[in-house]
Amino acid sequence: MASPHIIVVGSSNTDMVVQADRLPLPGETVLGGDLVIAPGGKGANQAVAAARLGAHVTFVARVGQDMFGQEALSNFQREGLDTRYVVQDPDAPSGVALIVVDSDGQNIIAVAPGANRRLSPADVEAASPAFSEARSVLLQLEIPLETVMAAAKAGRSAGATVILNPAPAPSSPLPDELFTYVDILTPNETEATALTGHETPEDAALVLLRKGVDAVIVTLGEEGALVATGPDQMRRVLGFRVEAVDATAAGDAFNGALAVALARGDSLDAAVRYAHAVAALSVTRLGAQPSLPTAEEVDAFLKEARSLS
Repeated sequence: MASPHIIVVGSSNTDMVVQADRLPLPGETVLGGDLVIAPGGKGANQAVAAARLGAHVTFVARVGQDMFGQEALSNFQREGLDTRYVVQDPDAPSGVALIVVDSDGQNIIAVAPGANRRLSPADVEAASPAFSEARSVLLQLEIPLETVMAAAKAGRSAGATVILNPAPAPSSPLPDELFTYVDILTPNETEATALTGHETPEDAALVLLRKGVDAVIVTLGEEGALVATGPDQMRRVLGFRVEAVDATAAGDAFNGALAVALARGDSLDAAVRYAHAVAALSVTRLGAQPSLPTAEEVDAFLKEARSLS
């Protein structure tokens, strides 16, 4: 079977991670462990997640011409991404994320977007040959909204499944037009509330379905996910309980895996279960991209999970 073709349009950052016993309070300094510098950014994480699971991934992004950008581009090539549409911007630095992770695997993150802010609809247009071959188009909100809109339109026009991971949580309402180009929306609980004002996943999903998306998947951490495809078609798909070390890339692992599973023809619920397995494995390891599992590791994890159930 040929590898499913996926396009990821999104951000690339360099993550600087410090582990500490607990997260600092406002104005407080806490001592942590060694600094870990690793590739990250929601777009790049999702692209690498999909590539490690066997997909052919075209990444549309911008990095700087600095040391971080050079290393990011080299890393994409090592991971097997199609980097024809990764632009090295001469006028902006590469994106950087500062991350503190506590002993329970929870984190706080501050991002300096840099070149990510300059990813434009013109960059999407330049990648149009790749859209015609894609089965899934995967998007997030660490790039300009107009670029997300252009990519969603391009994916819809090409007949691909358009998946929007509305992360980080938007500070203002997303335009209703955007939802009409999105097939599957994948907020976590915080993002679902930010998008709708409703705190319960079911109520939030109803509001989002009315905006025109075909399916809403509200991720609930180790509790699994709410999958909604209609007002009377809501169900929980259970996740996997593991000992978490670092939850930094869990959502990205989930979304990259979801795109792969749907592109290869899995049913929605089967794709969500597969994505849960990938996310569960990722939180058992430190770092964003370093934590992302291979297809073989996921298959072994699922085989063991079946044997224990």
